[in-house]
Amino acid sequence: MGQIISDVTDVLNYQNNKKANKETKKQILSDIAQSEQEKQNLVKRVLGTQRAKYGASGMTTNGLTEDAVLTRLKKETEKPYDDKKDANLKKIKNTKTAKKNLLLAALSHLDKLIG
Repeated sequence: MGQIISDVTDVLNYQNNKKANKETKKQILSDIAQSEQEKQNLVKRVLGTQRAKYGASGMTTNGLTEDAVLTRLKKETEKPYDDKKDANLKKIKNTKTAKKNLLLAALSHLDKLIG
């Protein structure tokens, strides 16, 4: 009888765990969105600052060197945010709720139930 109660409790707890995992995923997605916005703002600020320095020094925006430098700056600035996003996506994939099947649990304990 104790095993049946345990299995039923597992099934009932599934809903609570599912709800908690849904909230966790929602929070992680919110963090990702916030990080993306921070990344965009930082990249714009870094590139704007660098362009202003180039403009002040008399360089034009047509230079290959300038494009290479700005591309490198953009990649360097985005990297920590992209790494954080990848880590958060892995967290979402690992956030799973194990569903207990009451019928299979009862069948696995059938001998105990009958005997």
